[in-house]
Amino acid sequence: MSTRDTEYVLRSVEERDIRFIRLWFTDVLGYLKSFAITPAELEVAFEEGMGFDGSAIEGFARVQESDMVARPDPSTFQILPWRPDTQGVARMFCDILSPDGEPFPGDPRRVLRRVLEQANEMGYTFYVGPELEYFYFPSATSTEPLDQGGYFDLTPLDVASDLRKRTVFYLESMGISVESVHHEVAPSQHEIVLRDTDALTMADNVMTSRLAVKEVAHEAGVYATFMPKPIQGAWGSGMHTHMALYEGERNAFYDGEDPDRISKVGRAFIAGVLAHAGEMAAVCNQWVNSYKRLVPGYEAPVHIGWARQNRSALLRIPSSAGQDIRVEFRSPDPACNPYLAFAVMLAAGLRGITDNEELPPPAADNIWEMSDAERHAAGIESMPEDLDQALAAMERSSLVRETLGDHVFEFFLRNKRAEWDAYKAYVSPFEIERYLPIL
Repeated sequence: MSTRDTEYVLRSVEERDIRFIRLWFTDVLGYLKSFAITPAELEVAFEEGMGFDGSAIEGFARVQESDMVARPDPSTFQILPWRPDTQGVARMFCDILSPDGEPFPGDPRRVLRRVLEQANEMGYTFYVGPELEYFYFPSATSTEPLDQGGYFDLTPLDVASDLRKRTVFYLESMGISVESVHHEVAPSQHEIVLRDTDALTMADNVMTSRLAVKEVAHEAGVYATFMPKPIQGAWGSGMHTHMALYEGERNAFYDGEDPDRISKVGRAFIAGVLAHAGEMAAVCNQWVNSYKRLVPGYEAPVHIGWARQNRSALLRIPSSAGQDIRVEFRSPDPACNPYLAFAVMLAAGLRGITDNEELPPPAADNIWEMSDAERHAAGIESMPEDLDQALAAMERSSLVRETLGDHVFEFFLRNKRAEWDAYKAYVSPFEIERYLPIL
């Protein structure tokens, strides 16, 4: 912990008349959690952390081990722009510790830190740039679109353009760089692209961005959702994630001598992600609803392959990158836990590098239009089709278990198995509409 950072926080709180500091962290499922302290408690919080009851947090401690400690990370201090300018409110993300001061194994931020340390030992810094898609609706109980706009529309049809602008203002005031925002393909669907940065900062930024989007919507009397597939028959919401490894200032994926400009490290990284894509699907797409998005016909990746520009591939190399080459991973959705998702993405790529994985040829054709026989001949396998298949693949994965650690891995599986069992027992409107009149 930097003394300079803590001194900056203490000084800013006094000079900016901050009355409450919210301590943020996430549970294993990626829900943002928070409790507030006053400025008088800040120095103690930095030195010792603040105690809280972890037994009520998903994936944290059992009731007989409920005492947990949240230690704020002063480098994440920001004033919340949606709170009053006077007697304001700030926030800091926290690392979760056990009472003896050791890192808590159920802390998703710690899971990501651990993999980033592994990358650092190999000489790499992991950068990511996600594209978060979401919908605006009248309320949390209605999926009626607010507009009938389409992709990149800039017309009166896009009634939410002011909401997007306000969201950008909020994020930039908190030090989060936004590359672009626009209307997406489906009615009332939007996208915000965050400028790439190191993975831990970006995971914090994703959590902040999701809240900022919802806060702006609430101010306007509407509701924002990152649910992957809220509307039957429309495009779902993804979180395409651009990944790159850097060695200092140099992009480790770039090789100007290679015909495709992809280095040996880049090829092995891509091969590793492809090799473990099915195993980490449950982490990147953790909800029953996630797999309603990952179906043919809506430009979502359903097959495990890569390409240079081809958007039908799970992984692709955008042509606009130049020497700043990056790999776009197209399956994650914006309702994942970004700490765990970025951790397994990186772990899979690093495994590809350490194992010298061979990258298969890129897909030249539209993978969605290929026959099963053609995909089989090309070595292109299918992603899990539902949460049940994804959990089965995850359960067999030593990579995912090692990356998440036993604590998070076991809780995640138990929780998601219970979700799948509840879904299987649910009698849906589809069944009532289709079967009740005829059976």
